[in-house]
Amino acid sequence: MKLSKTYGYLNKELDIIEYALGNAIQADHDVLREASTQLLQAGGKRIRPVFVLLCGQLGNFNIDRIKTVAVSLELIHMASLVHDDVIDDAELRRGKPTIKQLYGNRVAMYTGDYILARALENITLLPKPTAHRVLSKTMVQVATGEIEQIKDKFNWDQNLRNYLRRIKRKTALLIATSCKLGAIATDVSEENAEKLYRYGYYIGMSYQIIDDILDFTASENELGKPAGNDLLQGNITLPVLIAMKDKEFNNLVRETFEDPERVSKAQMANLLTEMKKTNAITESYKISDHYLKKALNELETIPNHKAKQTLQSIAKYIGKRRS
Repeated sequence: MKLSKTYGYLNKELDIIEYALGNAIQADHDVLREASTQLLQAGGKRIRPVFVLLCGQLGNFNIDRIKTVAVSLELIHMASLVHDDVIDDAELRRGKPTIKQLYGNRVAMYTGDYILARALENITLLPKPTAHRVLSKTMVQVATGEIEQIKDKFNWDQNLRNYLRRIKRKTALLIATSCKLGAIATDVSEENAEKLYRYGYYIGMSYQIIDDILDFTASENELGKPAGNDLLQGNITLPVLIAMKDKEFNNLVRETFEDPERVSKAQMANLLTEMKKTNAITESYKISDHYLKKALNELETIPNHKAKQTLQSIAKYIGKRRS
């Protein structure tokens, strides 16, 4: 079963958000409009709008407020993807050419900036100063995380704490903020909004860990990019950190990446084969499951509601995700 089936009953609301996203990225300049539209049409799971919708349903649901929050959060996510692709020199995103590949680095950077500006403009439509403060703090943390990720590239001596802090800023915070802002927008109690924030944080940590696992276990066709691409870009993820506890694998990684620009497909294939001989994948899934259990615990005292059941189902789905 696909993840989208767990929240299929939200399709009408998601269509409203998708339409609003299209309107939000319209620009007077042809290139900005074309590049932004191309990124939007490349698709995506829209998981952040889903969390905004679900948490918003636990309060006094208002589609206009929810739409405002969901659009802003998805635009911030989209902008970060454009910037990431420039930094990583990525040619493909979800199996399609990136904005950077189609238009070059300069246009891509300005497109990302434009989308981010539209996100900030859009959130002002929500008359909730608390929401603005939460979002701005999140954006500062996300930006800090991007710098830390660049600093940590090809740093084979980093530890688990480095990694967890990085994925917190890269993924978990934006999902946590999606949950909290959905709650704030519909007047959910402060206590429950904080529980939903923590739920989103734990879900985001687990989701990113599994993404990092799939980078080694899924096929290129499933990923839309070469297997092991994160490692090829110098991003040391949880499976690599765990596998490097094995002395032989540790030496192999360091030898393979003595000259990162010259790593061959055969060398990468060998690394993937050797990694699977370690316990790295199994141990990574255990850490993911730890976060999922904490996420489910946060929902225990949230009032019973179909949205709560869906949040629980999403957590359980993520725990079983293998592709």
